[in-house]
Amino acid sequence: MHQVGKRLRDKNIAAIYSSPTRRTLESAEILGLLLNSPVSILAELNEINIPHWDGLTKDEIRQQYDEQYPTWLSAPQSFKLLGCETLQQVQKRAVEAFKQVREREPGQNLLLVSHLIVLRCLVLYFQGLETKDFRSIQIDNGTILQVTGEAKGKMSVSFL
Repeated sequence: MHQVGKRLRDKNIAAIYSSPTRRTLESAEILGLLLNSPVSILAELNEINIPHWDGLTKDEIRQQYDEQYPTWLSAPQSFKLLGCETLQQVQKRAVEAFKQVREREPGQNLLLVSHLIVLRCLVLYFQGLETKDFRSIQIDNGTILQVTGEAKGKMSVSFL
């Protein structure tokens, strides 16, 4: 997180919004201290809700839910189980949260700290892509995505 903080030091981050998940919130709080920016929890930035997979490793999911996991890997846009979120639902809540934050703090540089699935869904939306392209979006831990402007309803996304 310290390297991410150094890369963001000159970006004038007015506020940080974080998923409530412990590991994500801890990262946001470290960045908040490094950047002297307040941190707020935003539930809509939380990880996808697949309750029966919570707390399991990928190997454990493969062993216990072998009939579900291949669909998640090969066609996550068609992954639908009772009581679980779909990619489309994750994208909808994340985009709404993004829009609300922008309206709340217009013209400010803001930092969202979230999860891979949520961030991929946001990038798909900003780039005008469909959820079938989910696996084509490559984001590593510590990646900084900069979202700017609007052009024909799309936002520009760049990797810093």
